Amino acid sequence: MTVAYLGLGANLGDARQTLKDAVVCLAQQHTIAVLAKSSMYRTAPIDAGGDDYFNCVVKIDTTLPVRHLLALCHTIEHHFGRERPFRNAPRTLDLDILLFGDHCIDEPDLIVPHPRLTERAFVLVPLVEIDPTLIIPQHGRADAFLEAVASQRIEKMKSPCQCPVLGALTGNKAESSKGGCR
Repeated sequence: MTVAYLGLGANLGDARQTLKDAVVCLAQQHTIAVLAKSSMYRTAPIDAGGDDYFNCVVKIDTTLPVRHLLALCHTIEHHFGRERPFRNAPRTLDLDILLFGDHCIDEPDLIVPHPRLTERAFVLVPLVEIDPTLIIPQHGRADAFLEAVASQRIEKMKSPCQCPVLGALTGNKAESSKGGCR
């Protein structure tokens, strides 16, 4: 088993729902166990046009070799209607392998750690959320790069769940009085 981190992003269609559905799709694979999922974040496009993106990061444990994981990511993207008309085009779903164990891979179609991992708030912030002491191979601690991306717009989205249990756990009386999940 290998622990890997995947970055998910979308800015076409119902992007938030697509990300949720993609995480479920990953969790349904018998070769993958989803260990953690970050909050969802809304971010401005970088080096691209179009609407804002929704992003999250998932930590997985997998028996798949990295090439098979990449193929699975592409299959899931295709399932959700991903097209690649040009570099950095708006997308229905983007699944990137950010880290794959402590492997360092530099091939024409696959670079791990992801080549812009340390330069993008939309990846670093959710990555550090789920693993605050994470070490990026050949780079160091992930949180050490947060200051360099602090000027990039990123907004943590509130969970749409209005559960009384959630309100009780967070101490938020307004949430606890709103009733069950919608």
